[in-house]
Amino acid sequence: MFFCIVSSGLLLLLHCNKKSLYPIYGLIQLKCLIFAINMKKRNTKILLVDDEPDILEIVGYNLAQEGYQIVTAVNGKEAIEKAKKELPDLIIMDVMMPEMDGMESCENIRKIPELNNVIITFLTARNEDYSQMAGFDAGADDYITKPIKPKLLVSKVKALLRRLKEKDQNSETLNVGGIEINREEYKIVKDDLEIALPRKEFELFYLLASKPGKVFKREEILDKVWGNDVVVGGRTIDVHIRKLREKIGDDFFKTIKGVGYKFEV
Repeated sequence: MFFCIVSSGLLLLLHCNKKSLYPIYGLIQLKCLIFAINMKKRNTKILLVDDEPDILEIVGYNLAQEGYQIVTAVNGKEAIEKAKKELPDLIIMDVMMPEMDGMESCENIRKIPELNNVIITFLTARNEDYSQMAGFDAGADDYITKPIKPKLLVSKVKALLRRLKEKDQNSETLNVGGIEINREEYKIVKDDLEIALPRKEFELFYLLASKPGKVFKREEILDKVWGNDVVVGGRTIDVHIRKLREKIGDDFFKTIKGVGYKFEV
């Protein structure tokens, strides 16, 4: 009986009898699983944006070792051009850069329809609270501070990409309380008027509106909207809720003191 194994790009044909086949069957399954995982990662594209060549080289090398496709840019302006051309799944961007900084670049990328679902995280030495808040307001999904060990960065990247996968699986349009919420297009329509929301405000609104009447605890909101790897204060949620009340209507959002928030219709 003939059997084949794909290993390191080589196709091997084995001639074996039925008994000798069993010991290698588990190995074949393992190799096929590893091959499938690596192929999936190669389809995942990451755009690295930093004006320091050493950062691009080190971070790019470690992510490439995990099987991801890596594209680079050296400033915010080039990042927008590369993002339009490459349509990455994840953008890792510095804040302080020449020509255009990361904040402005992030805001511009969020306006591009084709890049609605891209995950953006800042990787920067700026660790001030106000800088992190500005990053989230600009549309970032995460904010990672330097220095960071390569293995920890890889783990954070994997967590961010899992979040993207979950979004793809849960993409849908909600109609609740006379409001249409299109998650794929990041669009909200109320009384025939389209309401524009920054990314985090939209995700917070979508979370609450997905289960009207349910009380979402602060910990759950932080985990599902910002991710449990992101360090943000409780006031961050309050600020976003206040903005949602101003734009959508105060009556929709109810505060449960000491617990969290819920959406009412």
